[in-house]
Amino acid sequence: MNRRTACSAVALVLLVAAGIPSGRAWDYEGHRLINKLALASLPPEFPGFVREPAAAERIAFLAGEPDRWRNAPGLPLRHVNNPDHYLDLEQIEWAGLSPESLSPLRYEFALQFAAGREAHADRFQRINLAKDAERIREWPGFLPWTITESFARLQSAFSYLRAFEENGGTPAEVENAQADVVCFMGVMGHYVGDGAQPLHVTVHHNGWAGANPHGYTTDPKFHAWIDGGFIARAGIAYARLAPRARAARILQTEAQPGGRDAMFSEVMRYLEAQNRRVEPLYEVEKSGGLRADGSPGSLDGREFIEEQLLRGGEMLGSIWLTAWRTAPVDGFLEKQLARRTSARPVAK
Repeated sequence: MNRRTACSAVALVLLVAAGIPSGRAWDYEGHRLINKLALASLPPEFPGFVREPAAAERIAFLAGEPDRWRNAPGLPLRHVNNPDHYLDLEQIEWAGLSPESLSPLRYEFALQFAAGREAHADRFQRINLAKDAERIREWPGFLPWTITESFARLQSAFSYLRAFEENGGTPAEVENAQADVVCFMGVMGHYVGDGAQPLHVTVHHNGWAGANPHGYTTDPKFHAWIDGGFIARAGIAYARLAPRARAARILQTEAQPGGRDAMFSEVMRYLEAQNRRVEPLYEVEKSGGLRADGSPGSLDGREFIEEQLLRGGEMLGSIWLTAWRTAPVDGFLEKQLARRTSARPVAK
């Protein structure tokens, strides 16, 4: 299996949830930039094969993969893929839940939220089925579950790569395991990058929704402008941000009180921090710092957007580093490889 076919397989595994009807988090160039910043954040001891030119380019390219799935017309794919890209955090509160109370297990959460939505139905708008062809509007999004599940897949890939490397795996097996690591790293980067775009963790994703006492923009094109138009206009590129890339760190992985998954808690903290940036983002727009017309002050929002891209790269690199450092021993594969080795005829 080569790198391309390995990634086709992971694409099928990752399809679980639903998404934002319009607006994507960062255009392809923004997502590439975050994956490249994450690579720059890794310490020298991280496995070097990911920095080889072909692998590094593959990781950068795969940053756009989940959005490419969104271009496919098939309803089953659109239904499960789209909500993996966001979480409307305000809806969690509307359902009588809190970030701390959420199950880290996707399907348990779905039951939690469905019960909360039914109990507090007066807080939610009635769903217009004629405008919900993908059958996703009853959900707030599944972004933290997607990221946490992606972490576990990468952790597993590092486990079996190590088993092949240390227990007599063939060169082809090692190469394929490395290809899986590259694939998981690249695709996961898309979702962590989504989380760095504040409009992907709020109900105010396509302009301010509902009561608007501060007069923030309600333009539905605001989301798309932040995702790519402004980045291009402001000339934000990797060469500009690379010197400011932040070092990856080991995230919490020890068991939490009540058995709560530690990585899920880390991801929720990350997303909550970006949600707190939603109103400041609208303030920058209101002050004219994100205009498209090139007027004085129209690029004042560049620092805000660059900060979000740097945050995404730092978190992504930290998840990659944590997956590598904490990958458990794949005892089953080690035993299989040992049996294979012992069964080989002894050379005379």
